[in-house]
Amino acid sequence: MHDENPVSRIFWGRVNIKAATSFLFFSKMGRVQSLIHQLKYKRQKEVGLLIGKLFGDDLLNSPYYTDIDFIIPVPLHPKKLKTRGYNQSLMIANGLQESMGIEVFTGLQRKAHSSTQTRKSRYERWENVKDIFEIKEHKRLESKSVLLVDDVLTTGATLEACAQVLLDISGLQISIATLAYAHK
Repeated sequence: MHDENPVSRIFWGRVNIKAATSFLFFSKMGRVQSLIHQLKYKRQKEVGLLIGKLFGDDLLNSPYYTDIDFIIPVPLHPKKLKTRGYNQSLMIANGLQESMGIEVFTGLQRKAHSSTQTRKSRYERWENVKDIFEIKEHKRLESKSVLLVDDVLTTGATLEACAQVLLDISGLQISIATLAYAHK
């Protein structure tokens, strides 16, 4: 990881990752916020597929993402999945898969429902998501390199909680990619 990367810095001292990046910068009332809103709340899942594909094309040119074995989307709780109709992180992962040719692994699951993170502080976000993820078929991930994918990175609490569960797997290396970074 390189020191200038503000996305990587979020995870320093919190969780051991190989690399982290975001494709776009998120700002209130900006175009990226509008895209994310369309993806998450207006049932425009093709936004995630298209931007994920473009993001994947970009990642193919980075030496930090050349050895990925699996793409892992941050999971939604089944209750939220039923309400939304699809997982926006899975749509992004499917777009990445299309351009990168890497299998999407959906064995990371949410075992508990959590409230929205939108208006929570960093600590409240961490409290909200700690211990809510579990991994199925963990043997498939032993000694592999994975790309953990989410829509927006704000404090990193959700990704950190996912990574903590994944890092219990022997020999696993984690890289992180988010569609957007919401710099505070």
